[in-house]
Amino acid sequence: MKQVRASPNKTLNASHTTSPQSTYSPAAKAGAEFIATAALLTAVVGSGIAAENLSGGNAGLALLANALATSAALFVLILTLAPVSGAHMNPAVSIAAAVWGRLPWALVPVYAAAQVLGAVSGTWLAHGMFELPLLQWGTHARTGTGQWLAEFIATAGLLGVIRGCARYDVPLTAAAVAAYIGGAYWFTASTSFANPAVTLARALTDTFAGIRPADTLGFIAAQAVGLAVVLVLLQGQKRR
Repeated sequence: MKQVRASPNKTLNASHTTSPQSTYSPAAKAGAEFIATAALLTAVVGSGIAAENLSGGNAGLALLANALATSAALFVLILTLAPVSGAHMNPAVSIAAAVWGRLPWALVPVYAAAQVLGAVSGTWLAHGMFELPLLQWGTHARTGTGQWLAEFIATAGLLGVIRGCARYDVPLTAAAVAAYIGGAYWFTASTSFANPAVTLARALTDTFAGIRPADTLGFIAAQAVGLAVVLVLLQGQKRR
């Protein structure tokens, strides 16, 4: 049986001298994070709108379509832009990458700003494509201990998958992340936001993917706890 070849993962490895990422400027990396996160939110929000319009009121079918479109977008975006910036699309991933020695700390706020701006832009782009008002507030209630626990699990699991795939090439990591998020859409009560930038942007859409602005703090707090727990549990693997 053919064995899978293990190699350093370029998705997080922004500091390794042989990584293609080392050839790109901070501005190029920030631009890649902006584009990737914008495209991700266009997929999340846009597919949610299309799914709700076409599913005939079947919420399960709409969620399935939303999950498949999001997973496919994640796979393509990581595969395409990981060589430039790592394709984090997520402040939690960027912080973890810095703690694990894979991203300079100076780039963390740059990445986070690009991710938030990209997420908001992608949400507005989805609204524009479906001829909806660009400026909206989410009205979908997502709160309570079950939702917060789900976001903790979703975030911790995502970071665990990324760290566990650190020995493999980008295509395998892209497939693993896409598969995890697609599955987590269904096994978490929150449909797996697992991303502070995504959470903020989804508060700006009153569509299938939306969340009330008042509920974002609980989600982001749960995501932060998930990040902290993973960093503590995997602290011995920082330089592995």
